Amino acid sequence: MNSVLIIIDSMKLWAPYCYTDSVITAIQYLQHEELSQNSHTVINLCSDLSYHSEGYYCSLLAQARRHKIIPSVETLNKFDNRTPVKLDNSLSRLCSCHEPLKKQEECDEFHLDLFFGKCEDPKYERIARFVFDQYPCPLLRISFSGQHPKQITGVRPMSLAELDNHQQDLFANGLDLFNKKVWRQPRSKKPARYDLAIFYDPAETFPPSNKSALNRFVSEARKMNINAELITEKDANRLMEFDALFIRQTTAVNHITYQLSQAAQQADMVVIDDPASIVCCTNKVYLKELMDRYDIPAPKSRLLFRAMVPSYQEISEYLGKTMVMKIPDGSFSIGVSLVTSEQEYFAIQETLFQRSSILLVQEFLPTEFDWRIGILNGECIYACKYFMARGHWQIYQHKSSGYTKSGRVETIPVHMVPRQVTRIAKKVSTVIGKGLYGVDIKSVDSQVLVIEVNDNPSIDHGIEDTVLGNELYRTILREFITRLNKKRRS
Repeated sequence: MNSVLIIIDSMKLWAPYCYTDSVITAIQYLQHEELSQNSHTVINLCSDLSYHSEGYYCSLLAQARRHKIIPSVETLNKFDNRTPVKLDNSLSRLCSCHEPLKKQEECDEFHLDLFFGKCEDPKYERIARFVFDQYPCPLLRISFSGQHPKQITGVRPMSLAELDNHQQDLFANGLDLFNKKVWRQPRSKKPARYDLAIFYDPAETFPPSNKSALNRFVSEARKMNINAELITEKDANRLMEFDALFIRQTTAVNHITYQLSQAAQQADMVVIDDPASIVCCTNKVYLKELMDRYDIPAPKSRLLFRAMVPSYQEISEYLGKTMVMKIPDGSFSIGVSLVTSEQEYFAIQETLFQRSSILLVQEFLPTEFDWRIGILNGECIYACKYFMARGHWQIYQHKSSGYTKSGRVETIPVHMVPRQVTRIAKKVSTVIGKGLYGVDIKSVDSQVLVIEVNDNPSIDHGIEDTVLGNELYRTILREFITRLNKKRRS
């Protein structure tokens, strides 16, 4: 049975409305993992929906739990990235030619409030529907310029606390009328030829691909009749010149990499990493929920909520006295700390909670190395053993001097990797999507445990390509060709 859940910050905010068992607080939704066992339509009305807020995590975990959620994480990221107006030029053209808006000349700014896509004045219905299709959100405010021609200057979510008595009635009516329509993304014109943009940052400290690997992607692409070009952030405005986007810069949701991935997908381009994979893989909270749901073997872990922190004794009884504490979106061992005492437990929390409202703690499982299995579209394409840095418990050791030490890497033919390792790597990647992933796995005694999944795995010349050589680059490029050909046939 598919039931409705309405998430709010505090039950006090629901006082003007009729009582219903469907209303729960954000912290209740985040902590009740058993909710993932049932189907729900979730309406997120948290006042703070910014990245790393509890409201953001409600939408994130709703998607991980396969609930129908409004607003989605993709919508929230549009607001956070301040890109809604730029995503579709036709939006500005629609405002400019809309006669009712042209008459609003007496004020410098005009606001249009939407309640589940409906506005009070029917003459603005066309614009309201257009914007809601782009940014489905229960409460939405559109701001227009008072100058001619009319332009949309901002789109943002509203909170229940902002509503006056009249707007509360509009919200209640909108909630009653709200249905489960699937909002489709706008389609763009199909590209005419195969040009591949490889996005990278030449100044990145730990890039996913070294310069030699990037050059091999370009040279092998040329042999396969693909015009591949290395682009950087300063070339971002040229994205629509290409048919496909290959991101070779460390990804993050609140980052240019996600913005470009999202823009490429909306333009009907082939893109690796796709936005959904970035959202899933760059956040360890999402991954935990996903692996719990699909019974993927992983280290024992718990979520820590800034609003309600359990005692060290409670956590240590479950995970052991030594544990690993992580921020959700750290990479290359950054934002990951080893906790060995109650004092460290609270001291490290104090630092990390400044960066996120939720932290992840896992049991400490020391091993000589971690497996890294490269997966593309559900198939293993390379395998490596990443050894811990000498004298350290992690692959990367970041010293206070700014120097970083890393362990050695041994590349193994895929057919020589234990079958249970490749089997579980393929299983977890299939749950996430069909992109390019690096699955990190620990073998502990007879157990194979997934540590995390990287949406932008390392492919360095001299390391990951040691076994396959240039065939590794051609394998990835052939996937782009296959997807591009499929789009042209459709």
